Amino acid sequence: MYIGTTLTNYIIEAQRTIEGATGEFTGLLNDIAVACKKISDLVNKGDLVGILGTAGSENVQGEQQKKLDVISNEIFIEALAHNGHVAALASEEMDEIYHLPADYVRGKYLVLFDPLDGSSNIDVDVSVGTIFSILKAPPGVENPGTEDFLKPGVTQIAAGYCLYGPSTMMVLTTGSGVNMFTLDRDFGEFLLTHENVTIPEDTQEFAVNASNMRFWEPPVKRYIDECLAGKDGVRGKDFNMRWIASMVAEVHRILVRGGIFMYPSDSKLKAKGQDGKLRLMYEANPMSFIVEQANGMATNGRERIMTLTPQDIHQRVAVVLGSKNEVERLTSYHQA
Repeated sequence: MYIGTTLTNYIIEAQRTIEGATGEFTGLLNDIAVACKKISDLVNKGDLVGILGTAGSENVQGEQQKKLDVISNEIFIEALAHNGHVAALASEEMDEIYHLPADYVRGKYLVLFDPLDGSSNIDVDVSVGTIFSILKAPPGVENPGTEDFLKPGVTQIAAGYCLYGPSTMMVLTTGSGVNMFTLDRDFGEFLLTHENVTIPEDTQEFAVNASNMRFWEPPVKRYIDECLAGKDGVRGKDFNMRWIASMVAEVHRILVRGGIFMYPSDSKLKAKGQDGKLRLMYEANPMSFIVEQANGMATNGRERIMTLTPQDIHQRVAVVLGSKNEVERLTSYHQA
């Protein structure tokens, strides 16, 4: 019986093309896959195992944590910290960098992760996901600090996400295109199901939280007004609007059929001293890497996200990503 290409086999084959490869990167991706399988199992069981609802705590951003936020974070730490593949970890759910215990073997990589993106959806059974970004650890540094994580997105060596929906899918880029792997629950492995994913350059679908319309900057309002005008407006075509409030689900839809996703800066966010809503290190950078590798585009409305120099591990940023021609249009409106 034909098994197909597993995630492990795919990474091993890719690693063979890299001179001096040691297998450590393959091991790290296997660790991430194990964590995602466990989170997927819990998401699917939901209230059967008592993991829905709030945890009664807040994360560093002052947001109410769901029980599964806390559990997913613990799962990621357990899966990644013990096997000698990482030097330190950073999570959206933790105030500070996670330093490995003194007796743990250090590895070559730094991993940043959002353990459960879109967790506000978990109690209503809507798709959620995990996002991760991988950087090289500084050589010879026993305990990497915050400054070692604060690198532009272009320095990422890999990024991906795991979508927990009707099926569980791992989407991965190592800088040579984007591939999708679907979890076969009976077999217990992620199997390659979509190779070299490409985002269409044109689209008639946009995703934005329209409840923030009154706070938008003029370029964003102009763009959305043009979309809403449809065939009777300057665009000469009708658009559809989507909004799931889960970045993983929004980006996955764009990878499959195109579209543009926006969480722009606005006056409400600026009044709080924030440039945007989404986190640069845990959400915007890894998703931008994936989208660019799939022939899409990602900006903060004015410049390429992956060239931004992070100032803080929990820095927020405006995000506009997806089909290239639409992202270019909205970005040009900000630059006019």
